Amino acid sequence: MSALLRVPRLAVTGAAPFAGERVLAEEVPVAFSYDGATHAVMMASPADLEDFALGFSLSEGIVASRQAIEELEVVPRDGLGIELRMRLAEVAGNRHVRRRRAMAGPVGCGLCGLDSLREAARPADAVRAGLRLWPGAIAAAMRALDAAQAMNREARALHAAAFWSPASGLVALREDVGRHNALDKLAGALARGDVAGSTGLVALTSRVSVEMVQKAARIGAPVVAAISAPTALAVRTAEACGITLVALARGEACEVFTHPARVIGA
Repeated sequence: MSALLRVPRLAVTGAAPFAGERVLAEEVPVAFSYDGATHAVMMASPADLEDFALGFSLSEGIVASRQAIEELEVVPRDGLGIELRMRLAEVAGNRHVRRRRAMAGPVGCGLCGLDSLREAARPADAVRAGLRLWPGAIAAAMRALDAAQAMNREARALHAAAFWSPASGLVALREDVGRHNALDKLAGALARGDVAGSTGLVALTSRVSVEMVQKAARIGAPVVAAISAPTALAVRTAEACGITLVALARGEACEVFTHPARVIGA
C-alpha cells in the first residue's frame, strides 16, 4: 500500500476553475498484535511499518529490546487496514500481559480509568548523556530535517521526526500523518540500526507534548528540538528526566526551556 495517493480535484481560483490532481497522504488503521492479541489500533501512514512495530513496542514499554520480538509479520487486511503481528520472547510476553492489564479499557478512547491516568503521567526514563551542542548545530539539524521530508514535499500533510548527530549529521528520518507515529518509527529505525540515542538529538516538525518527551527519553536522546512550542507538562517532564528541550527552532533562533548547559553559550 502506498503512503501517497494521487487524486482528482477541482482548483478554484480568481479565474475559471480547472481540473487536475493532487498528491495526498494515505491514512490507514494499523493494528499492533502481540502473541495473537490486539493491543492497539493507530491511524497511520502505511510506510516504514517494521520500524513502527518495533518503535511503538519500545516506546510503550512492551519490550525492552528489539531481540524480544522473535517474529514480525506485516499483514494487509483487504478493506480494513494493516495488522502488525508480533511474537514475543517469553519474558517480553509476560511483560506485555502486565502492561495490557494496566491499560484496560477501550483502545479507541486512548485512556480510560485510574490506571490509564497513572500511565499518562508516568515519569520519563532518566537521560544522563553529556552531549553538548553549539546553537549552530541545532540550526543545522533543523535544516536537515526540513530538507529530507520527501513525502511531505509532495503531500504537505505529514509530520517528521529525525535523529541528527554532530559526528554523522542526519542519521535517520521518518514521516507519518501522526507526530507520535513518526517518532515511534524513528525509534524503531534507530533500534534496528543499533544507533545509540545518547549520541545526538531528536528533531521534530511538531509541537512538543508530554508523550513526545517520554518517547524521546525512551530513545535516550539528551536533546529534543522542535519547530513549534512545547506544552507546560512537556517542559516539566523534560526538566525532571534530564532532557534539554529546545523549541521554536527556526533559522538561527531557538528557545531553550530545560537543562541549558548542553547548549553552549545558552
